[in-house]
Amino acid sequence: MKLYASLATAVLAAHLAWIAWVIFGCLLTRRSAWLRWFHIASLIYGIAIELGPWDCPLTLVEQALLGRAGVTPYNEGFLFHYLQAVIYPDVSPLVLAWCGTAVCGVNLGVYGWRLWRAKWRDS
Repeated sequence: MKLYASLATAVLAAHLAWIAWVIFGCLLTRRSAWLRWFHIASLIYGIAIELGPWDCPLTLVEQALLGRAGVTPYNEGFLFHYLQAVIYPDVSPLVLAWCGTAVCGVNLGVYGWRLWRAKWRDS
């Protein structure tokens, strides 16, 4: 059981790292086209997960591992479960989903601005 709890914690850490990548990845992608495209794909995936009917695979794995560890897994989404409990105690999951989508949209806007600036500089 302790193994499953440790694995659930590792998945939680991976999930937090993924969220940090989605939020701050545009700061790391200036010099690498591969990273830039990977981050753009990550943003689109993040928007799809937030607004679509799908659950994040990391959330599902964490919930399964918590269940195996003998801990009652949470039923709501990752953001709502962790952020709602700590930062936003009275905010609905829909508001958190739209805020997450807005963060992804701002990141995509940064890429659009960079592209526009590069094309303007070339002309």
